[in-house]
Amino acid sequence: MEKPLKIMVVAGEASGDAHAAKLVHAIREACSNEVTFFGCAGPKMRESGVEAIVEADELSIVGLLEIGIALPRFLSVFKKLKTAARKRRPDAVVLVDFPDFNLKLARPMKRLGIKVIYYISPQMWAWRQYRRRTIENYVDLLISILPFEKDWYGSRGIHTVEYVGNPLAMEVHANIARLEFRREFDISEDRKLIAMLPGSRRAEIQRMLPVFAATTAAIRTMRSDVDLLVALPEDKRGLNERLAGEFPSLRFVFGRTYDTLNAADAAAVTSGTATLEAGIIGTPMVIVYKTSALNYKLLRPLIDVEHFGLINLIAGKRIAREMIQDELTPRELAKELGRLLEPEANKTMREELAEAVEKLGHGGASKRAAEAIIRLLENHGSTVSDP
Repeated sequence: MEKPLKIMVVAGEASGDAHAAKLVHAIREACSNEVTFFGCAGPKMRESGVEAIVEADELSIVGLLEIGIALPRFLSVFKKLKTAARKRRPDAVVLVDFPDFNLKLARPMKRLGIKVIYYISPQMWAWRQYRRRTIENYVDLLISILPFEKDWYGSRGIHTVEYVGNPLAMEVHANIARLEFRREFDISEDRKLIAMLPGSRRAEIQRMLPVFAATTAAIRTMRSDVDLLVALPEDKRGLNERLAGEFPSLRFVFGRTYDTLNAADAAAVTSGTATLEAGIIGTPMVIVYKTSALNYKLLRPLIDVEHFGLINLIAGKRIAREMIQDELTPRELAKELGRLLEPEANKTMREELAEAVEKLGHGGASKRAAEAIIRLLENHGSTVSDP
């Protein structure tokens, strides 16, 4: 490829923004040509030089009702991105995660003659398998970061899938030692520490914090040697004063999730990427999740998977107990966390987590994804249709 490349990148959530930013850096390093990027970009993508046609910060929504309310906003973003693609004629569009939006965008991009790459496969093995027809018809390359996905797609006749390893495998680690973190937060080594991760989306946090507050009260009736920290993303620091007033029994830590997990003896982790992160760090955990009763009633019949937690799916067995919706009660969560504080149970889960994490590879996922994208463009060229 001799001419400069234009690549459109679309991400819609904090995790996708982070993965996309790393991919942008990897493409620049792997490609000998000048590359410009534009699209739907979060803060990390913008820092990495992606021109934001749309800022992704406000598109992080969970639940069918929430998506319905935000539909006009989504339609406006959709239209802006289609218009930008038609005018700028990129060589490829890289759709990063965010399947409810990105799978719909794949069709008009393909019809413009743009090479469509999907990075971080939609979890079709879990639910809504009918969406694989979109992959078959409108995606030129599907890049997977979970080890079982390539075989899953292959058994269903989709062979344009490349597994590159998981970008988190060598990137999730504490920044300071366990004892140093504990000293910083005045937690002595002879006390047990439980981390609580309520998720990154505002709706998740609002749903989980009352459960965590009640769980904290239950734990304190069971034993007196336990401290608890609630780990929230850095971008939620502005909520600190309100949360501290609303939940005085909880102690909040912002932007220190990996350090908190590393220092903890056990954790309650909201289902999502965080279960994988906790697994990589090796923290024994309970996987929890709660949404509105109506959302759960609408979504549960669509889910066809043995485990909710990513770390359990990768392990192929139930390493961590899952407490979902009505199964999640403060007393049961407190009892299970108490069990994980016992030395034998703690040691066993740490060993099982380490075995599961081995399946994720040993780094370099962003680099391999970038190389796969460049190969696709070199092998097939760029033939963008006239608008």
